[in-house]
Amino acid sequence: MKFLVTGARGFIGKNLVIALKRYTGSDVIEYDIDSSPSFLEDGLSCADVVYHLAGVNRTDRIEAFDEGNFEFTNRICSELMRLGRKPVFVLSSSIQADLNNPYGTSKRRAEETVFDFGRQTGAPVHVFRLPGVFGKWSRPNYNSVVATFCHNMARDLPIDISDSEKEIELVYIDDVVNTFVGLMDGRATAIDGKYYPVSPLYRISLGTLANTIAAFKASRVNLSLPDVSDALIRDLYATYISYLPTDSFAYSLPQWIDPRGELAELLKSPSFGQIFISRTRPGLVRGNHYHDTKVEKFIVLDGDAIIRFRHVLDGEVIEYPVCGRDFRVVDIPPGYTHSIENVGKNDLIVLFWAGEILNPENPDTFGMAV
Repeated sequence: MKFLVTGARGFIGKNLVIALKRYTGSDVIEYDIDSSPSFLEDGLSCADVVYHLAGVNRTDRIEAFDEGNFEFTNRICSELMRLGRKPVFVLSSSIQADLNNPYGTSKRRAEETVFDFGRQTGAPVHVFRLPGVFGKWSRPNYNSVVATFCHNMARDLPIDISDSEKEIELVYIDDVVNTFVGLMDGRATAIDGKYYPVSPLYRISLGTLANTIAAFKASRVNLSLPDVSDALIRDLYATYISYLPTDSFAYSLPQWIDPRGELAELLKSPSFGQIFISRTRPGLVRGNHYHDTKVEKFIVLDGDAIIRFRHVLDGEVIEYPVCGRDFRVVDIPPGYTHSIENVGKNDLIVLFWAGEILNPENPDTFGMAV
């Protein structure tokens, strides 16, 4: 199967091309503004599916909206009819096609051209009126307010919000691409037989959006992981991370250092608790405390250790030898005082999970030797 993608180096185009190249047996013809006109003609002469994404949404010349949206679309449809071809035709339009401004009018005329092409030739046409699309590779200050907020905050640049209560509609780039590709498998249905939707559709105020992205930035300091069980938060977080400067992918964790070694928190969230990691010198011991309610899991990543338990109402000591080669998890039940001793010759590296975030005012940790 052969695909032609116009606007292939734009935001949606780049993501779609990558996905189509993963599609079994696909051959993707990529056309963009600086491509040779003959390249477009060759693509139209052989493509089984045309994804028409190219267009103009920002310009200093009002005439450019009609040229880049309506006239270019009309040219493509006319060429297909001249060639006697009727490929599947997918048009990326905008919800602003309902508006009577130069941009909206040009998008609406482009839609009408595609619908006419479908009626005259019998070609399957799929028109998507997309709201704001966000995700990786979107151009800040051009494609999406999400891109602008993510780009600026990741670089400590200011953002401008004219009305923090204003709500916007958003769809995520992966959902757009999956819907576009899903057309090949019959996984999309038009609303009222005309426009095709992308779901899920998100609504969020500009103020909430800004605060959410600011929280992503702060999470590198407070180590609080966003609630990625919420699909919008998960997609926004992925988008924010994609805008990190390439020299800022890594960041250091604050450490607690004592004669035993070092300990650092990694991640924490009210929904899953807390993850931290320690390095312990040979022959030294951590722990010798118990919890009333808090539960933990220990896993040795490197080194050799013995984890010891004693019920707080009993004298019997239980021992679990563990080593980094085994990836063995040990549960720490409440009501058992416990310790972990480095019995190896090198530093002991242990990853810990606790079922709740440490509250210094009520730590649920009581000292007692095993």
